[in-house]
Amino acid sequence: MPEIVELAERPYVALRATVQMDGISAFADRMHEVIRWLAAREIAPNGAPFFKYDVVDMEAGLVMEIGFPVDDLHAGEDEIVTGVLPAGRYATATYHGHPQGLRDATGELLAWGSTEGVEWDADGDKWAARLEVYLSDPREVPDMADWDTELQFKLR
Repeated sequence: MPEIVELAERPYVALRATVQMDGISAFADRMHEVIRWLAAREIAPNGAPFFKYDVVDMEAGLVMEIGFPVDDLHAGEDEIVTGVLPAGRYATATYHGHPQGLRDATGELLAWGSTEGVEWDADGDKWAARLEVYLSDPREVPDMADWDTELQFKLR
């Protein structure tokens, strides 16, 4: 069951790209680029990796970021971007299962929000903060069907 929580602002480092729906897993495979960038600068992530959906446009593509929260704001370069996940109220829901099921889990969270009358912090297809936080470490949980992912969608 979804819940509404208050989250503090969180600096992050990420790789940003425009991705078609069928290209999400290839984009996920580029996470190592963010890990290498962080390691080269001796910056340690302070939380689980995430996908951030900045623009959700099924026709033109998804503007996405794959990244990690960090302690301090840094300057990015090339495709590596930095930013701050905004503080505020978020609707959250935890999904257990293969990432292929996240589309349905997202639909369920959006439907719950509609039923509950929540207002998403979005302007059309552009979202202030719409995240999938990957709580399971693939080195410890190799079977993707056993992964836990938390959806965090910012409320207005």
